[in-house]
Amino acid sequence: MVLLLIALGGAAGSVTRYVVDTWVSERVASAFPWGTFVINMSGSFLVGVLFALAIERNALPASIRPPLMIGFLGAYTTFSTLTLETWRLVEGGATWLAAANVLGSAALGVLAMVFGLAVGRVLA
Repeated sequence: MVLLLIALGGAAGSVTRYVVDTWVSERVASAFPWGTFVINMSGSFLVGVLFALAIERNALPASIRPPLMIGFLGAYTTFSTLTLETWRLVEGGATWLAAANVLGSAALGVLAMVFGLAVGRVLA
C-alpha cells in the first residue's frame, strides 16, 4: 500500500511540476529558467514544512512522509531533498560536508548532465 501511495504522490508531483513550470514560463519571458527556479524554491519550502510537521513535531502522522516527501516532492523536485539533507548536515555541525554537498552536487550534476548529453548525442 505504501508503494501505491508513493506512486500516486509521484504522479501528482510530476503533473504539478508541469503545470507550475508552464504557468510561470507563460508569464515571465526570460532566458533565466524561472519555472524551474520557482519549483525548486517551493519544493524546498514544502519539504521543510512537511519535515517539521511530520517528523520533528509529530503534528502529522509519520505515514504521510513517504507519499508526500518521497512521492510528491520527489517527482516535483529532487532539489528539495538536497536542501533538506544539506541543512541536516549544518544542524549536525558538519558545515564542510554541507558545503561539499551543495557545491559538489551542483558542479558534478552539471558535469554528469554534460556527459549524459554527449553519450545521448552519440547514441542518437
